[in-house]
Amino acid sequence: MTGMSEPLTTCIREDIGQATVTGGFATVYAFLLVKPAQAGRAGVAALLSPGGLVPSALVHFLTLGHRSSSNSRSRISACAFRLKVQNLVFIFAVPPYGPLQASSLLASLLLLEGDMFSPSSPPAGLLEKVFQYIDLHQNEFVQTLKEWVAMESDSVQPLPRLRQELFRMMALAADKLRCLGASVDSVDSGVQQLPNGQTLPIPPIILAELGNDPKKPTVCFYGHLDVQPARQEDGWLTDPYTLTEVDGKLYGRGATDNKGPVLAWINAVSTFRSLEEDLPVNIKFVIEGMEEAGSVGLEELVRKEKDRFFSSVDYIVISDNLWLSQRKPALTYGTRGNSYFTVEVKCRDQDFHSGTFGGILNEPMADLVALLGSLVDSSGHILIPGIYAQVAPVTEEERNMYKAIDLDLEEYRNSSQVKRFLFDTKEEILMHLWRYPSLSIHGIEGAFDEPGAKTVIPGQVIGKFSIRLVPHMNTSVVEKQVTDHLKYIFSKRNSSNQMAVSMTLGLQPWIANIKDNQYLAAKRAITTVFGTEPDMIRDGSTIPIARIFQDVIQKSVMMLPLGAVDDGEHSQNEKINRWNYIEGSKLFAAFFLEMAKLHY
Repeated sequence: MTGMSEPLTTCIREDIGQATVTGGFATVYAFLLVKPAQAGRAGVAALLSPGGLVPSALVHFLTLGHRSSSNSRSRISACAFRLKVQNLVFIFAVPPYGPLQASSLLASLLLLEGDMFSPSSPPAGLLEKVFQYIDLHQNEFVQTLKEWVAMESDSVQPLPRLRQELFRMMALAADKLRCLGASVDSVDSGVQQLPNGQTLPIPPIILAELGNDPKKPTVCFYGHLDVQPARQEDGWLTDPYTLTEVDGKLYGRGATDNKGPVLAWINAVSTFRSLEEDLPVNIKFVIEGMEEAGSVGLEELVRKEKDRFFSSVDYIVISDNLWLSQRKPALTYGTRGNSYFTVEVKCRDQDFHSGTFGGILNEPMADLVALLGSLVDSSGHILIPGIYAQVAPVTEEERNMYKAIDLDLEEYRNSSQVKRFLFDTKEEILMHLWRYPSLSIHGIEGAFDEPGAKTVIPGQVIGKFSIRLVPHMNTSVVEKQVTDHLKYIFSKRNSSNQMAVSMTLGLQPWIANIKDNQYLAAKRAITTVFGTEPDMIRDGSTIPIARIFQDVIQKSVMMLPLGAVDDGEHSQNEKINRWNYIEGSKLFAAFFLEMAKLHY
């Protein structure tokens, strides 16, 4: 949206409650309904920044009047507040009446150039119809999410009851896609072999497609419908499988990871269908039910379907991560890989009594602590020789991207409940989270870890640690570097114990080309829906399917997150904001239209 550079000014006549706008502004970023109790400059400042980082003086008060049908002016019918921080403008409306009328008010306020009020530049034509439809049907979309959250589709706990829920969840999704007119194939993935020798059936992987026009681009969406375990007694404020809305937040297991984003994509498709409008792109779906348990069977299926289902795919979109901010959208173009190691030190199978054997043998725990202590120093620097040799150098363009990212370090530190980080600047912190490797020590198996005082010397212990990998690190090279280093450290101890190192997991990092058409289309769609360009971010965690798609299908892969940074995926009280869910549905619809424009 283009706007005027001069500040917004108002003339307020309290006797009639009319505000006259005499200027414009750059960009509207957020448009929120706030409660009357939060009215006033200080209240709105506190709402926006609980830590008090936004001075109340920056919040400008407006009153909004309306005319009755008799064309006579009424007294104040609502009030609003405007906050401008750099190029971002926040509008807060405080209506004196109920939520339905308030929604009508918010929809009609267009703050653009002149004396119009708008949360973003008004979409024209088809896009306007799509956005209006999504707004009008948002309660239906929330109800569907509630039905999906009610499915206890936990793939982590290998229980027959939960596996049945997973099958029900996948069947519900398949029926939903068929109702859109998609052809749906629920692919049998066989059985899962459990450590105790038992087996459980793996839920089917859904392959669905809608449209096959060769003149249109084909966009494939990946998502998953399984969830992490959740029990209310573990600290949930509400039943995790009953979607509960509190202050615009939709709480429930799977709301943001990943049922909400999957449904937002479906909402976008269904909106075009309901409006009897032609889909701008061909759509394909890959939806699984075992992501939280390691995507059992998915890579095999992708390789098998490379020359059939995936042969016509031009672009792949994943929406299974979060923004860096609570309010500013993001595009993700990279994730770190992961090499997970165990190092075992063994003297014998049985433990020892420290009074009988302490002081006359090499204790396995002491050896292991020395080995683990040799991996990383107090500044987070990995001590394994050669480990940084493969790390891609930082370019000037990349440094500038990090500078442009919107991150409040103080807020980030407070929300993390950490006294201080290892680094002081935004750029250093983000780079060490995303584009430099890190080593984390996770635990020790075989050690005494219960309450009380047990004077035991463990006869055998296993240390567990992992290294997050970045481009251009390679898992096989890292495995050799780690093994050689630990062997060297162990040899220096002259221990009579036995040591064994094993890499139990090796996942490569993923990086995308942000100049691909779909990244450009997503940027444009985000600007249309949210009124701002996205943060270009990476993810410090590992999402294996991105690299699998990139290597096997060899097409552009993009991560387009919908959830806010505080959504709490995998945690108690997981949620997705209604705003993110509904605006995310609009975002996907706008993305379809932008992709159709750019594809050639």
